[in-house]
Amino acid sequence: MEPHRGDVLTKPAGPDTLAAPTAAYLEHLTGFAPANPALWCEALTHGSMGEPRDYQRLEFLGDRVLGLAIGEWLHERAEGPEGKLSQRLNALVSRETCADLARKLGIPLHIRLGKQARDDGGANSDNILGDVMEALIGALFVERGYEAARAMVRRVWAAPLAGGTGQRKHPKAALQEWAAGNRRKPPIYTLVSREGPDHAAVFVVKVAVNGVGEAEARGSSKQEAETSAARDFMKAYG
Repeated sequence: MEPHRGDVLTKPAGPDTLAAPTAAYLEHLTGFAPANPALWCEALTHGSMGEPRDYQRLEFLGDRVLGLAIGEWLHERAEGPEGKLSQRLNALVSRETCADLARKLGIPLHIRLGKQARDDGGANSDNILGDVMEALIGALFVERGYEAARAMVRRVWAAPLAGGTGQRKHPKAALQEWAAGNRRKPPIYTLVSREGPDHAAVFVVKVAVNGVGEAEARGSSKQEAETSAARDFMKAYG
């Protein structure tokens, strides 16, 4: 699905209105013209705006809708036991995948962030982008129901699902198995540092296997940094 290249918002709309480029973008993304502007503004609003409603409640709902839609799709199309399906589901609905898709779709242009949060790089944060992606699914579910939300998920997630996202072992699981197979103690993950404000935090994590070596990586969450560190370790020593 190609991103809609709307104008960058220089003056964010108010909490109950949508700027014309954002309304057009949402229609392109979902297949429907927004019927309730306040709902969609909520889905795009970060807490740094200081408004009564932000995307958190819709993100909570959208996370469940996304999980159901992907789980149903995998049941239809993918072969394998429950464990393999769960592995793929977890990868497809992960914050990393949601954020990557949000970037490809041009969502960062339309997120309503406070000035400081935007200056701190919030529009490119995996945490924020992943949450907004899910909030938009939640908003579509509220406004148009499950069928519309599922159709959007299947359009947006078509490439990751067809590309085999989640078919390989998670890097941390792969490293754990590698260490056991080589008669080494389990890998040890250490948080080296946490930098920046909450909405644009950067975590640095080190993973070490005694007698082999170590690798260090950064991420917008501790889990993301651990995953990257495990992946880098396997590239270097696996």
